[in-house]
Amino acid sequence: MKRSWISVALLVGLLSAPALATAAPEKLVIDTGHSEVGFAVRHFVSKVPGRFNDFSGEIMVDPKDPSTLSVNATIKTASIDTNSENRDGHLKSPDFFNVEKFPEMTFKSKKVTKSGERWSVTGDLTMLGVTKEVTLDTEVLGFQAGPKGGTMGGFEARGKLNRKDFGMNWNKALDSGGFVLGDDVEVVIRIESKTPPPAGTAQR
Repeated sequence: MKRSWISVALLVGLLSAPALATAAPEKLVIDTGHSEVGFAVRHFVSKVPGRFNDFSGEIMVDPKDPSTLSVNATIKTASIDTNSENRDGHLKSPDFFNVEKFPEMTFKSKKVTKSGERWSVTGDLTMLGVTKEVTLDTEVLGFQAGPKGGTMGGFEARGKLNRKDFGMNWNKALDSGGFVLGDDVEVVIRIESKTPPPAGTAQR
């Protein structure tokens, strides 16, 4: 009898204890048709914007716990677009992205930390064969059910990196002093992601 009461007490305790397990992170893929990988670089007295049009990536996250966020993304360097054919041709050359030798750059996150109402996503950026740690100030815009099922997630990330850290050193001195280009690159990434469709299903 005593053992029965002990068993009942243990069962009641387990049922009344708060659940400790968390939901497993979900896999989302970047919806490139509703996303943007952009940047801006100082040029003389202004900042010239640009973007990459060919990119892909996967995001793992528990929508109820952004600290579980991890990102693995790839950008095709030849897809650079600054709205100038001549400038884009120069940017694809060995002076800058050297797209024939280095057709891709990648970002793989390593950790995520809370920063006020936002998140700091730190990871390894590999460009021109050089890997450096960078941190992106990230806002989780929200999650919701997709119109055809699954989960949708929105994110916006901003950061700054020095192009010379990756060996991108080209510049031109001005007779009046200074240089044509700045060294710092401002990065702005806007992502809409969603549960990947079943294999063999076309995405829209």
